[in-house]
Amino acid sequence: MNSYGDPQSARARARVPGPSAASTPDDGQSGYDERAAPDAYRRPAGGRASVGGGMSRGAAPVGAAPGRASVGAGRASVGAGTVGSARVGGRASVGAVDDGPGYGSGAVARAAVRPVPPTVGGGPGVPGQGNRGSAAKILNKASKRRRRMNILTAAAAVLVILAGAGVVGGTYFFDSVDFKEPAAETQTTQLLASDNKTVLASLGQFNRSIVPNASINPLIKLAVVSAEDKGFYDHNGIDMKGIARAAWNNFTGGDTQGASTITQQYARYAAKLKEISYNRKLREAVIARKMEDEYSKDEILGRYLNSVYFGRGAYGVEAAVKAYFGNNRSALTPVGKPNAITAGEAAILASVIKQPEPTATHRGYDPGNNLPDAQDRWRYTVGNMTELGLPAGMPAAGVPAGINPPTEYPAEAKDGKLGWIKFNPDKCTTTCANNKPSAKIVKYVKRELRDMGITDAKLNEGGLQIRTTINPDVQKAAEKAANRASEKSPLNGMAETYKSALVSIDPDTGRVLAYYGGPDAASWDYAGPNYTDDGKTFIGGGRPPGSTFKIYTLLAALSEGYGMDTIWDSTLEKVNGGGKINNSGREGGSLKCPPKACDLETSVEQSYNFTFYWLADALGPEKVIEVAHKAGIQLIGDPETTARYDLNKLSESDLKKKGYGREVGFGQYAITALDHASGVATIANNGVYHKAHFVRSVAERDAKTGKFAAIKGKGEKLKGITAFSPDVAAAVQDVMQKIPGINGISLDNGRKAIGKTGTWEFTGKGGKSGDNGDAWMVGGTRELAAAVWVGREKVNKKTKQMDLLPIYKPGGKPMNGGSIPGDIWKMFLDSASKELKGDVKPFLPNSTAFVDSSKKGNGIPPPPKLELPDNPACLVFPQQCQDGNNGNNGNSGPGNGNGNNGNNTPTLPGFPTFPGNDTGTGGGQDDADDGN
Repeated sequence: MNSYGDPQSARARARVPGPSAASTPDDGQSGYDERAAPDAYRRPAGGRASVGGGMSRGAAPVGAAPGRASVGAGRASVGAGTVGSARVGGRASVGAVDDGPGYGSGAVARAAVRPVPPTVGGGPGVPGQGNRGSAAKILNKASKRRRRMNILTAAAAVLVILAGAGVVGGTYFFDSVDFKEPAAETQTTQLLASDNKTVLASLGQFNRSIVPNASINPLIKLAVVSAEDKGFYDHNGIDMKGIARAAWNNFTGGDTQGASTITQQYARYAAKLKEISYNRKLREAVIARKMEDEYSKDEILGRYLNSVYFGRGAYGVEAAVKAYFGNNRSALTPVGKPNAITAGEAAILASVIKQPEPTATHRGYDPGNNLPDAQDRWRYTVGNMTELGLPAGMPAAGVPAGINPPTEYPAEAKDGKLGWIKFNPDKCTTTCANNKPSAKIVKYVKRELRDMGITDAKLNEGGLQIRTTINPDVQKAAEKAANRASEKSPLNGMAETYKSALVSIDPDTGRVLAYYGGPDAASWDYAGPNYTDDGKTFIGGGRPPGSTFKIYTLLAALSEGYGMDTIWDSTLEKVNGGGKINNSGREGGSLKCPPKACDLETSVEQSYNFTFYWLADALGPEKVIEVAHKAGIQLIGDPETTARYDLNKLSESDLKKKGYGREVGFGQYAITALDHASGVATIANNGVYHKAHFVRSVAERDAKTGKFAAIKGKGEKLKGITAFSPDVAAAVQDVMQKIPGINGISLDNGRKAIGKTGTWEFTGKGGKSGDNGDAWMVGGTRELAAAVWVGREKVNKKTKQMDLLPIYKPGGKPMNGGSIPGDIWKMFLDSASKELKGDVKPFLPNSTAFVDSSKKGNGIPPPPKLELPDNPACLVFPQQCQDGNNGNNGNSGPGNGNGNNGNNTPTLPGFPTFPGNDTGTGGGQDDADDGN
C-alpha cells in the first residue's frame, strides 16, 4: 500500500469516522474513546479516510460498464471530453494520469474533479455561486458542466448500485438523497473568573467555540487545505476514486475504505451518515455535490473548520488553538498581529487532524504524544503550503503574498515564550469543571442563569461566556488558608477527616469573591447546599453555627428597642423545667459580670448563652430567624430532622408552626457558610443587604465580529436593600470589633475588623463531655466579609454513611472558634486584603442610641452608684483635692482595676476632713479566650 492509503502515513489524508465516533472498518482502528458522541465530528485515533492506494496501479474493472475505467495511483481527472478508454454514461470517461512521486508536488495521489469555472462557485477571493455572470453563453456552459457533474455522480451511483445488486437509476438516486441545512453546532459555555480570563469551568457537550469564517486566520485555512485536500479549490466536492474503490471493495469482499474531500467529510458529518457501507459513500458524495451548489468554497471550509476534531477534546479551530497554544491565543487574530498564529503553528494544527490521538498501533500526530511523527507530518503539510501559497500568496484562501514558508518546527512554549503546549488531561474541556475548589460554583451559576431566563438547553448549546464574581487572587488566598493540603494552612498536618469551608463576599455588592467548600470539584460541598444531579432535590449541607448566630439575635434585639446596657440574669433555668442553660461551664463567680446583672454588651464579648436564650424568649424564635433572613440567611435546618427550609418561602407564622426553640438565639439550627458570609457582609456594609451572587455578566459571540458582547438584562443587579438602621449596624459593628483582639487574632497592621467566634457541642457517638463538633469564625473588614467553618467526619464502613466526629486542637483539647477557624480567618483576610485595590474603608462610629433603653432585661440592676457631696474645703485648698489616679489595668481576665480615691483634704484646725472628689476610672482589659 502506498503512503496515500496507509492510515499511519504522514502523507495520507485523515480518515473520517461516523458521527457516532465509533470505530468502523472504514475508519481504521480507534483507540481514542468509545463513548458515544452522536453529534460530534470526532476523529478516531486511527485518523481520517485516506485517498487512493487501495489497489495497485493499472486497470481495474468496474462492474458491468462498457469498456474499462483505469484508476491508478496517480491523479484521476474527470473532464467533459474523452480522456481514457472507457466511457461512463456516454459523456465523460475516467483515465489515469501519473503525477509521479515527489515531496510536496503531488506525491500523495488524489482523485480530483476538473474545476468548475469561478462563475459557478468560487472560494475566498473568487466569485461565488450567486455571481454566475450575465452572459447567457457562460451561464449555459456552466449549467452544462454542473449537469455533467451531477450525471457523473449519478453514474457512479449506478455502477456501485449495480455492483451491489441494488436499485436501478442513478438520476433517481441523486434526486432521492435529501439535503438539509446542517444543524447549528453545539458549543462550549465558559465560566470565567472576574478578571474575564481565568477559566473556572466549561459547560456543554463539546469543547467548541463557533467563530465567523471571514475572521479565521487565513494561514490556518491554507494549512488545513494543504494537509487534508490539496485540490479543494479545484474540484467540485467529490473524490471519484474513493467512490470507485468503495464499489470495488464491496464487489471483491474487501474492507470498505474511504477517501474524502473536505466537502465530503463535512457532508458526512452534517448529514450524520453512520452506516458502514458503500451506499453511505454514495450519499456522502451526492450531498457533497449538493453542498457545492448551495455554498461557496469558503463557506464549506469555514463550516468544516468549526466542526472538525483536533484532539485534546477540542472541536473546531478556535478551541484547537487554545488547546495547543494556550488561552491567550485565538484563531481570529489577524496575520502579523501580536500572538497571531504563524504559518508553522497553523501547520501543526492541520497536521494533527489526520490522527489527533494515539491508538494501540500508532501514537498519532499530537506533538505532545509523538513529536517525531508530528514533525514528519508537519513537513508534508508545509511542503503543500509552499506549493499552494507561500510566499506567493493564495487569494482563494485570503493568504497575502510575502509570507515565507517555515523552515523549522515551532518550539514548545517555555519561559513565557509563545509555542505549542503539552496537553494537560486534567484540564476541563466539556461539561465539567477544572478539578479545583472554585468549580463548586457551577451549581450556583446555573441557578442564577435560570432566573435570568437562560435555560439548561441554552447552556448545552453553548457559545456563552459567563463572567463570574470569583476574584482569582482572593480565591487563591482562601484555598491557601482553608485547604488542608496547603502547606501554609492551619489545618495542614491534621487528619484527613478534618473538613473546612470558607466563603468571602464583597459587602458593597454581594459578589462572592472566594468559595471553598472542599478540595476538588467532585467532593461534598461543605460551604453550601448539596443537591441531586438534576439540581432539584436537597440532600444536605450546613452545620449549627453556635455562638456566631448571636449576631443576628443581637440585630433583632436592638431593632426591637433593647439596649446594649440591658441587664440579664445568668442564674435562671430554661422555661417549662428545661434545666440549666449550657454556658460552657462558666457560672457564678467565673462570669465577667455579676451573676444576676450581666449587661448585653459584656454578654456579646464573652459569648454568654443565657442572655441570648432569654432574648429569643422575649422576641420569639421566629423573630430571630426572620431578622437573620433579612441579613442574608436563606436556608435553616429543621428543629427535628436533617431537612432545610428555604426562608424565602416561609412566613413568620409558618416558622412558628415548625417549633423552633429558644436555642435559636445561640445557634442550634444549621445554616451554610455561604449564607453566614452574606449575613456578616450586611453588618459590614452598615446594614445594607446585597444578595450574594456568582454571575456578573453573560456574553455571547457576535456572529460577524467573533467578539463577545454582553447580553443586556442578563447580569448582576447591584441595588441594595436597607435591612437595618445605621444606628443598629453601628452598635453591632462596635461590639464585634472587640472580638478579634479578645481571641488574639487581630489583623495585621492594625486593620479594623469585626468578628464573632462560635462552637457547637458534639452530639454524635464516641465523644466525651466537653467535645465540640463544629467550630466557626465569622467577620471581616468593610471590603471583605468571610465565614469559616471546621468540622470532621468519616465514612462508616458498615452503613456507608458519613459519621460526624469530635474536633480537637493539636494537642488534644477541644477545638473552639477562636483557635483553628480563627487562624484560618486571620490568615485569609491578611492575605486577601493585600490583593484588593482601593482605599481602606472605616466602620461606622459607635452609636449612643442603645444606651438607657426603655426595654429591660430579666436581670436585677446593681445598686446605684453612691454620689458624695463636694468637699467645701476644696474651694479653699483646690490643690489638695485633685481626683485620684486611674487604676492600673487588670490582669488578663476580669478587668477590675479601679483608681484610688482622691486625696483627703488637709487636716486644719476648725475644718472637718472630707474624702477627695472622684474615684479613678481605670478598668482592666479582658484578653482571655472564653472558648466560645
